[in-house]
Amino acid sequence: MEIGFAVCGSFCTYARMFPVMEELSKANHVIPVFSYASAGTDSRFGTAAEHLQRAREICGTEPLCTIAAVEPIGPKKLLDVLVIAPCTGNSLAKLANGIADTPVTMAAKSHLRNGRPVVIAISTNDALAGAAENIGRLLARKHFYFVPFGQDDALRKPASMVADFERIPQTIAQAMEGRQIQPILLAP
Repeated sequence: MEIGFAVCGSFCTYARMFPVMEELSKANHVIPVFSYASAGTDSRFGTAAEHLQRAREICGTEPLCTIAAVEPIGPKKLLDVLVIAPCTGNSLAKLANGIADTPVTMAAKSHLRNGRPVVIAISTNDALAGAAENIGRLLARKHFYFVPFGQDDALRKPASMVADFERIPQTIAQAMEGRQIQPILLAP
């Protein structure tokens, strides 16, 4: 299977994201896509150069980090599925409103022209606040599928939610059959 694996800037989830990328790469061809933030921001979770190098090593291919690099995804039908993990609140808003001004959102727009699935693994501090409307809008759209998610720290960050990254492979399998994995919401 040809899998696009798009990475946004929720850096705190990279320790959970990279093992899934590696697992998927064992049996599939995985093409990494990095948002501008993820390709260019150093954080306490590592440098951008380290993250790009790790994706190169896992996938055996250069990460796509520009709009021009990802635009051919749709016309050339390069992917069977596009995974966005982590998907930030910012990217959720752009996807929900049809904005394609980053490599990740352009990859999704280009890929969706073929009616193929986009799997979203959210990681946002405002999932139960400002991002809730965007999550709802994407849940109601064709070809968008969510990795099960739940509150990651209900007491200190009551609006924050994060996907269970380990369920990305199962979500992909269901999405390829046109089904949303259930349950979507995880118990605390």
